[in-house]
Amino acid sequence: MGVSAAYVTFADPDKLDDEQGIVVAAWAEVGITGHIVRWDDPEVDWAGFDAVVVRTPWDYVTRRTEFLDWARHVESVTRLFNPAAVLERNTDKVYLKDLKAPIIPTSWVAPGEAANLPLLDEYVVKPSISAGARDTIRTADREQAEEHAAKLAANGRTAMIQPYLDMVEGEGETSMLYFGGRFSHAVRRNPMLTESASKPGQGNDHGELRTPEPDQFALAEQVLGEFPELLYARVDLVRLADGSPVLIEIELTEPYLFLSYAPGAAANLATALAKAI
Repeated sequence: MGVSAAYVTFADPDKLDDEQGIVVAAWAEVGITGHIVRWDDPEVDWAGFDAVVVRTPWDYVTRRTEFLDWARHVESVTRLFNPAAVLERNTDKVYLKDLKAPIIPTSWVAPGEAANLPLLDEYVVKPSISAGARDTIRTADREQAEEHAAKLAANGRTAMIQPYLDMVEGEGETSMLYFGGRFSHAVRRNPMLTESASKPGQGNDHGELRTPEPDQFALAEQVLGEFPELLYARVDLVRLADGSPVLIEIELTEPYLFLSYAPGAAANLATALAKAI
């Protein structure tokens, strides 16, 4: 009897997941039959898969409780990647508070708290539970930034306030992809909060291959050490004005993996899955 795995996505005709075919073909090369399924399809028998791999459930943001309940159920009947506890932690960016690794300087406004922002040249204000720059603003107007943070908090959401880093427009963001704990490839990713950025939330992020520097490898591996049992991880880094690397976030739920950018990237993911099952 063959090995089967679910590639978990969602249903939205306006957003294209262009990595489905690449992944399923790579799985077939290592003897895994892939099935593309919606996470919220009530007809799916999750126990019928040897593994369930969360890939592009891009509508979870507005249905997080339902999504996490689904993840816990799936994990009770088969192998889930990444694990439900990882998904729960990673889908709320307040996890950044607890990391030992350096992050972009961040102020937090929780529900019920007043927004009292630091003085910055330019602000990025976003909810801690979000994806694809949804409900995120970039502004040089402190009052506008405070109003947005207060609005998020009033709606029961935790607001994150960070300085806009000019470095992202020159240096760019570095996304480092790891499969089964092993480095696969890295890309220079274009920032999302510029006029030239691709539409948020879509799979076709633009970038180019990049070779990370030793200090970026060291930071990525420090962060990964705080998240065990990962099938896939995307570590997003940027440099501060002084040149030091900091973590933007570690994507462990539904990151775009840039599999078409590097030869062997999809095979690396498939090999990691075959070893994990």
